Amino acid sequence: MNFITNILHILTSGAAAYVTSRNMRDSLTRPSMLASLQLSESGAVPFLEKLSQRATAEGDTWLAEKLARHAADERRHGQIFAQALKQLNKQIIDFKSLSKSNNNNRSPFFAAYFQGYSSENLKPENIKWDVFMASTYILELDASKDFVRMANALPEDPISNNIKKGILSVAKDETGHAAYLYEALESRLPAAEVVQLTDEWRSRKVNALFAMINDFLQKGGKMTNLARDGVPSELENELVIN
Repeated sequence: MNFITNILHILTSGAAAYVTSRNMRDSLTRPSMLASLQLSESGAVPFLEKLSQRATAEGDTWLAEKLARHAADERRHGQIFAQALKQLNKQIIDFKSLSKSNNNNRSPFFAAYFQGYSSENLKPENIKWDVFMASTYILELDASKDFVRMANALPEDPISNNIKKGILSVAKDETGHAAYLYEALESRLPAAEVVQLTDEWRSRKVNALFAMINDFLQKGGKMTNLARDGVPSELENELVIN
């Protein structure tokens, strides 16, 4: 990573960390923050499962197993955030309404991160393995640190401490995901190309964070509310996170 990119990475990551930590610390925005994390983690499951099936068809059993485990982890993470919302007597808003209201609003972060790639390019059956591995490696590596910061931003009370334990377990999984993705890159590409490719996606991440922060400022520092009162019926009898 060149010097300028490194400086911009520090600045944008710091700004994003401030926003997410503030939203997790504030009891008014915490439910929506947890709901957005539930959406993000659960939403990755079908994509990863299809990639695992593709790797199996291509004869790469090691990668297929790693992707299947990754998908299972993401599903569990979604459940962890759903349980965290439950402890606040909240749940994610109706997904159909959310999809309808955001029909033409692609995330500015991902629009910038995958600039130049069409939705067709990014489908699990079409995406190039090195693109998937490098782009996801950067996201997972950073997420592992972001989740620790968000967990540590929570106040000290029994419910928050319970939620914190769940978030820290997610952070640990993300570290493992980043590790296998980098290992997969190293098995496919020369070391110099791995560095070049991950640097490219680091630069894309910087641009994506700029886009996200700009969108946040344009909205007056307000985030879309993704949580509503109540507990989903399927969670009513489940135990809290241990």
